[in-house]
Amino acid sequence: MELILKQDVQDLGFKDDVVTVKNGYGRNYLIPQGMATLATPSAKKVLAENLKQRAHKEKKVVDAAQKVAENLKALEIKIPAKVGAGDKLFGSVSNVDLAAALEKAGESVDRKFITIQGGTVKRTGPYNAKIRLHREVIVEFPFEVVAEAK
Repeated sequence: MELILKQDVQDLGFKDDVVTVKNGYGRNYLIPQGMATLATPSAKKVLAENLKQRAHKEKKVVDAAQKVAENLKALEIKIPAKVGAGDKLFGSVSNVDLAAALEKAGESVDRKFITIQGGTVKRTGPYNAKIRLHREVIVEFPFEVVAEAK
């Protein structure tokens, strides 16, 4: 089943992509949730026209995302967390905590677009995250989890 995505769907594609999925996934999840529409020939023509008109505007958005990426590369984030025996954390540090730390540093990034490599963090030390600012702009962002001062 061919569908046109109306919004970004993780592990499937980005907005306005034409994707092929299994019939049940499309019919029972993507279309009822408003995430996709059927890719009929007329819908594909409308999509092509919209993409052509949007290409010029898209350049400005990509440039803005590049500027944010440069600002992120200049940041050095240390997330304080409560630590038990050794370097093990009480609880964990996730993309929500990283988004809050970035917000405090002056860069607003939606937590949905932050992926910490290896999932949640349960020990102190340096880690990496991928921050997707735009479909063409993905930043490797290093951060560190440190013990909270008592």
